[in-house]
Amino acid sequence: MNEANQHPNTAYVYLLTITAALGGLLFGYDTAVIAGAIGFLQEKFQLSAAMTGWAASSAIWGCVFGAMIAGSFSDKYGRKKVLFITAILFFVSALGSALSLTLSQFVITRFIGGVGVGAASMLSPLYISEISPAKDRGRLVTLYQLAIVLGINIVYFINLKIAGVGSDVWNIETGWRYMLGSEIIPALLFFVMLFLVPESPRWLASKDRTTEAASVLHKINGAIEGNKVLNEINAALKKEKGTVKELFSKSLRPALIVGIVLAIFSQITGINAIIYYSPEIFKNIGFSTDSALFQTVVIGAINTIFTFAAIGLIDKVGRRTLLLWGLSGMMICLFGVGYIFFTEQTTSIWILIFILGFVASFASSLGPIPWVIISEIFPTKTRGLAMSFATLVLWLGVVAITQFTPVLLESFGGAFTFWLFAMNTIILLVFTYKMIPETKGKTLEEIEQSWKK
Repeated sequence: MNEANQHPNTAYVYLLTITAALGGLLFGYDTAVIAGAIGFLQEKFQLSAAMTGWAASSAIWGCVFGAMIAGSFSDKYGRKKVLFITAILFFVSALGSALSLTLSQFVITRFIGGVGVGAASMLSPLYISEISPAKDRGRLVTLYQLAIVLGINIVYFINLKIAGVGSDVWNIETGWRYMLGSEIIPALLFFVMLFLVPESPRWLASKDRTTEAASVLHKINGAIEGNKVLNEINAALKKEKGTVKELFSKSLRPALIVGIVLAIFSQITGINAIIYYSPEIFKNIGFSTDSALFQTVVIGAINTIFTFAAIGLIDKVGRRTLLLWGLSGMMICLFGVGYIFFTEQTTSIWILIFILGFVASFASSLGPIPWVIISEIFPTKTRGLAMSFATLVLWLGVVAITQFTPVLLESFGGAFTFWLFAMNTIILLVFTYKMIPETKGKTLEEIEQSWKK
């Protein structure tokens, strides 16, 4: 037996992880590009608050559809093939939305991109989870969240640079097209990189392609550990039915509840209200267009820094502890933002401090941890379907926040809106304390068996 094949191939694992995480980068890029463009689109097409929400959320409805179908397709045809399709959808959407002449054309092409985002949002962390060694899985899946954050950060910077090229008139007519069209580049990169990765070994094993699964596992873990993992996978597969009914069985129902609650509350605690509408919030409190867009770059930087903190901590302190601390910070900051709006001191530097504090708390906890836990807790044969279901719920939460945040801000004001998010955070904090177990350091098969016990 080759001595070089006895040890884990860390470089190879990171190549696979980074490639899959590009789906997360495109997720962040595609959903946040609208932050710089939405104000100009509102002027271009003379949109009401409700129509502004519709323009911003059109891609999100595509995400709902993509998340709905990707799980069953990936369980049937494989994770890699469906990821290839998402890369094509990203490219088509970027080109089409940049060339749109009417609001209807814009909505349709953004919907197409959203289908890609929705599919990638469940497939990328699923793929990373299925190829990761147990001791590193939390950190590696968190790289997916880092990729989302980097995508957001990069597009904030690009939006800022594009907006600075011309006047507001130029941006209303042309600038937003360049913002949306810039996504073509990362979409092509993702498509090319996917040729370098194998199919998920757990999916291969579930299709009785054991030799191929063993080959991938040996390359990732080394021969000895790879054989051990393959035996665990095969043993677990023998006990799995692979049906929808299995997901709703008494033994796996708690896992499904945890996945759904984490998915929905990761959105309705307000992060996308900040991501999508922060430029407009800052403009409304007195910042110029350039200054408001610069604040979004600062938000992106904080998001990135504290996601690195999560990467360093998640496999050490654990998912549950990190989540409890992060939710506590989010709650304090949301109450603070609401108080500033309530007292009408919105020109105060404190609003920026509280928003940045909220983003830091989210990035180090509720940003990455749901993706990690949701990708860990379901059986191999139905993991795609289960993640699809949980991710569908997540995107419905995104739709609600994206569609109704402008209406909430206009009808009830900032104080009510942010205090509502704070109450949702308290609910999730209590749920985490009572219901979410620790999963660090366990193989996927061990986590599956723990639910059944």
